[in-house]
Amino acid sequence: MLPDFRVRQRDNLLEISRAITEELDLDAVLARITRVSAEMLAGHAGLIALRKQGGGWKIASTFGISDGFIKPLSRLLADIPDHGDPERFELPEVNRRLQRITQAASMGLLTGIGLPMIARHEVVGVIFVFRSYKGRFSAEDSALLEGFATQAAIAVTNARLYSQVIEQKEHLNTIVESAADGIFILDPSMRFLRFNRACTRLIGFKPEDVLAKPHSEIIRWQRIESGPSLEDVEKGGWPLKAHATLYVEGDLIKPSGGIISVGITYAPALSSEGALLSIVATVRDITKFREADELKNTFISIISHELRTPVALIKGFVSTLRREDARWDPAVVNNSLKVIEEESDRLAHLIDDLLDASRLQAGALDLNLCEFALDELAKRLVERFTTQSEHHDFKAEFPPDFPLLYADEGRITQVISNLLSNAVNYAPEGGNVIVRGKVSPDEVIICVEDEGQGIAQDDMPRIFDLFYRSDEVSQKTKGAGLGLYLARAVVTAHGGRIWVDEDLEKGARICFSLPRSET
Repeated sequence: MLPDFRVRQRDNLLEISRAITEELDLDAVLARITRVSAEMLAGHAGLIALRKQGGGWKIASTFGISDGFIKPLSRLLADIPDHGDPERFELPEVNRRLQRITQAASMGLLTGIGLPMIARHEVVGVIFVFRSYKGRFSAEDSALLEGFATQAAIAVTNARLYSQVIEQKEHLNTIVESAADGIFILDPSMRFLRFNRACTRLIGFKPEDVLAKPHSEIIRWQRIESGPSLEDVEKGGWPLKAHATLYVEGDLIKPSGGIISVGITYAPALSSEGALLSIVATVRDITKFREADELKNTFISIISHELRTPVALIKGFVSTLRREDARWDPAVVNNSLKVIEEESDRLAHLIDDLLDASRLQAGALDLNLCEFALDELAKRLVERFTTQSEHHDFKAEFPPDFPLLYADEGRITQVISNLLSNAVNYAPEGGNVIVRGKVSPDEVIICVEDEGQGIAQDDMPRIFDLFYRSDEVSQKTKGAGLGLYLARAVVTAHGGRIWVDEDLEKGARICFSLPRSET
C-alpha cells in the first residue's frame, strides 16, 4: 500500500467494519463488502465467492464485473471438490482458479488478491479483488486486511442467521395462517399478540380488532361445559404453578351475537428460568361433535321407544294366545294375529330404514336404474293406501302421456310411500291425500299433499334431518324421524331435489323432482 493512504484506509476500514457488522440484509452486506474491498485495495473490480453450506462454491456478489463474465466465473468455481478441510484445500484452489482466469482474461495485465473469510473456524468464503499492479503488504497491512476479512465473514454469518430467522418466521406464519384450527397467542398480561384466519372464521373477530385487547374481552363464554376459564385458573397461579395445558369447552359468544361450540386448549411457553413468555391457544369447532352426541342420544331414545312398543305388543298378544287356561274365539285369535303381523311389519320396516340410514352415513346407497312408468307406480301406491285408511280419500292426478322415468323403481316407491305415510300420520282426522305429477322440459315433479295440521315454519328447515321430529309431533304421532331423511337421500342420489311447498294454505305439501330420461 502507498504510505499516504494507510491512515485513511485504516480509519475507513474501522468505520466500514462497524457498519457491515450492523447490517443484517445478506445481499446488502455482500455488496458493501465487495465495493469497500475493491476501494481499499485500489482494485478495478471485485467479487465474493461463498462456500455453500452443503459444500461447493458460488459467486454471491460482484463489483465492477460485466454480466457476461459472471457466468464463466461461476462455472469455474462450481466443481471444486469438498475434501473435508476447506481452509487447507478449497481456499487455495479457489484462489488459484481465480488467479488463472484473471491472468488469461487480461493477458497478464491484471492480478488478483484473495482474502479468506473465516469466522469461528468456519470457512465462509473469499473476497477477491482485481488490480493492475501486484504490490506487497507490510505485516501491519496484512493484519489489518485479515481483521477486515474476519469481520466481513462474521457480518455474512450474522446476515445468514438473520435470513434463516426471517425464513423460519415466514414459514411459521404460513403454518399458523393456513391451519384449519383457530390459533391465537397471548402475551404474559393475557392480551392478544396473534389471531389467525381460522380464528376470524370461527369466532368472528378480525385480527386488527383483537390485537392488544385483553383475553376476557374477546373470549366470552355463554356457557362452559368442561374445565375452568382462563381467568379463573390465572387467579390460582396458572401457568407458573402448574405448567400443564388447560382445556376449556363450551359455547362462545360471537361479536354478531351468535353462538359457536368450541374447545380451546391453552399451552404456556416458558423461558429457561421459568418466566411466562406467551400462551398459545388452539380453537376447534366442536359443533359437529356436539351434533353427533345429540344424534346418538336421540337415536338411543327414539329407537329404544320405537322398538320397545311393537316388541311389547307382539309379546303381549303371543303370551295371551299361549295361555292354557283360556279358549279363544277364532275372531279374537285372528285379530291378535293381525296385530302381531302389523307390528312385525312395522319392526321390519324400521330395521330396513335403519339399515338404509347407516348405508347413507357410510356413503353407500346403490341404485338399480331401469325405465318405468312413474304415474302408474303412484296410482298403485294410492290404491294400496286406500285399503289401509278409512278416514282418508286418496287420489293420484297425473297429466296424460306422462313420460317414462329412468330411475330406481324400488327406491322411488320408498320415497312416495314415506310421503303417503306421513300424510296419513299427520292428518289423523282424515281428508284428501293427493299425489300430483307435473312435467317440465328437464324434470318431472311429484307432490304429495294432505289436509292435516301442516308443518310449522320453524320446523321446515330441519324436517329432512336424520331423526328430527318436533316436540309437538313426537307427542301425537309415532315415528323415528327416518322417512324424510331417506327420501331426501334417494332423491339427491338421482340428481333431484326435495322441498316443502310453503304456499299451501291448509295442510302440508312436500314435492320432489327427478331428471327426465334422455330420449
